[in-house]
Amino acid sequence: MLMAAKKDRRIEMRADANAERLIARAAAALGESVSSFVLRAAQEEARRVLASPDVTLMPAEQFDELIAALDEPDEIPALRQATARPRRYVDET
Repeated sequence: MLMAAKKDRRIEMRADANAERLIARAAAALGESVSSFVLRAAQEEARRVLASPDVTLMPAEQFDELIAALDEPDEIPALRQATARPRRYVDET
């Protein structure tokens, strides 16, 4: 048997009259309270956003280190040797 999570936190928001009526009608259509409807919808959207490949969560310091690392060339001896050889083809146009 699954136990319901303890609901001991409160989230408050402001809405205009049209939004309130719309949400209340949708909640009633599903047989849910407005609170349950809003919480469920917000959780679904939060999961969708966090699962998006466009969203990367990391501390700003870590992001700055990543960007700096991309600017530093890797030491690859074989690549260095290859770039030191004369080119096989030279465009003479």
